[in-house]
Parts: sequence; C-alpha cells; structure tokens
Amino acid sequence: MKPSIEEIAKQDGRYDPRALKFVFDALGTTVQRLRGRPQQADEEDDEGEPTPHHISGAQLAQGVAAVAMDRWGRLAKMVLNYWGITTTRDLGEIVYLMIRHEWMTAQETDRIEDFDGVFEFENLFERDYDFEIR
Repeated sequence: MKPSIEEIAKQDGRYDPRALKFVFDALGTTVQRLRGRPQQADEEDDEGEPTPHHISGAQLAQGVAAVAMDRWGRLAKMVLNYWGITTTRDLGEIVYLMIRHEWMTAQETDRIEDFDGVFEFENLFERDYDFEIR
C-alpha cells in the first residue's frame, strides 16, 4: 500500500504536505488545460487502466505557476515559499518524490533537471505579474 501524501511529506521533511497535494492537483489541471478539455474519468487503455497524459517538466512548472496565480493571485509566491517551494527545481523534487511513491509516473526520457530554471519566482510572481483591471 502506498503511503499518503501527508506521510510522504513528513518522511521527506522538505515540503509542507499541502505543497505535495497542490502539485499533484496542479498536474491534473495542467493536463486538462493542455488538452483543451476536461479529462474524462472513463478514458482507459487496452488493459482498462486510466490513460496517462504525459507533459514535460517545463509544462508542469508553468502549469503549477498558472494554477497558483489563479488561486492566490499576488500571494502565489508567498504561499509556495511558505510551503518550501522557492524554485522550479523544488517542483521537480516534489514530482520525483511523488514518482518514487507511485503517486505520479515518468517516462524514461524525463529527468529532474527538466525542472531547473524554467522561470524565476521573483520575476514571474512579482516583477512580471500582470494585474487584471476590471
């Protein structure tokens, strides 16, 4: 039986459990956005397993940022930093932690380095943040 997200975070000790949960949830949202439609729960492969939809580390990092900004606006950087996420490499560390515990999967060509330097938190969440004026 695989450990819970809370157990994984506690054992690892680097990130708040909410960080792992958020990245896991943001993966689903990112896949949906990239596919242009909600993922159907009944999509299965030939063996009846749910069909995985691969995205790159950079796509996931950008997706996590978009979900964070949608959810928390200008507070996104502060929330992520509070949970221990300060760089896109941290997102990769969380993803590979989740992969080791079978919460996510990777392809043979995927590497944790795919998350390195995708964007700078300071730039994306603060300096270049676009305000929507209504």
